[in-house]
Amino acid sequence: MDIMSAMNVSAQGLTAESLRMRTAAENIANQNSVRDSAGTGPYRARQVFFKSVLDKQTGAMGVQASKVAPDMKTPLQAKYDPGNPFADTQGIVQYPNVDPTVENVNMKEAQRAYDANLAAIDTARSMALRTIDMIK
Repeated sequence: MDIMSAMNVSAQGLTAESLRMRTAAENIANQNSVRDSAGTGPYRARQVFFKSVLDKQTGAMGVQASKVAPDMKTPLQAKYDPGNPFADTQGIVQYPNVDPTVENVNMKEAQRAYDANLAAIDTARSMALRTIDMIK
């Protein structure tokens, strides 16, 4: 794998991890939203799904965010709040299925992966500059 391919793979990682961080931030920001943007129900936590991508020219394996989808497996949180205008007849309000602890862990993992990709780009750049200096 040449230096530019290594930098390209790391750049793909930066893009994917950036989306993961933005999604975690969105989930944290909406942890108390009892209505989504369509007004149909509570906000549902979003999850980012990745897939491996093969660059046929270089043979390098990169990563790409394949989709961002709402978490339909984790149940919503039901809380008794009869004064809420969105409460049902029993006074129960459905709150988002956002777990701030999980979102903070996701944010930290994305940050570390982002930093690792930056370090890989910096190393590849340094190698390219040293090679150019040797040629001079």
